[in-house]
Amino acid sequence: YGNILKDGDSVTIIKDLKVKGSSSSIKAGTKVKDIRLIAPVNGHDIDAKVVGFGAMMLKSEIVKKCT
Repeated sequence: YGNILKDGDSVTIIKDLKVKGSSSSIKAGTKVKDIRLIAPVNGHDIDAKVVGFGAMMLKSEIVKKCT
């Protein structure tokens, strides 16, 4: 979405994500607070705690910054 992300931002997931090792998925529109930017690992460059799923790594192209 073109917004610059920084540590501590809140983001919204823009599409449903399948979670490896789980039968459920993270739905589009899920808000994630207090992200942390990291060096890219397999394309994942955001470290965050998703409510109901715990700590995980996300790709910046599947999130948008909350205003």
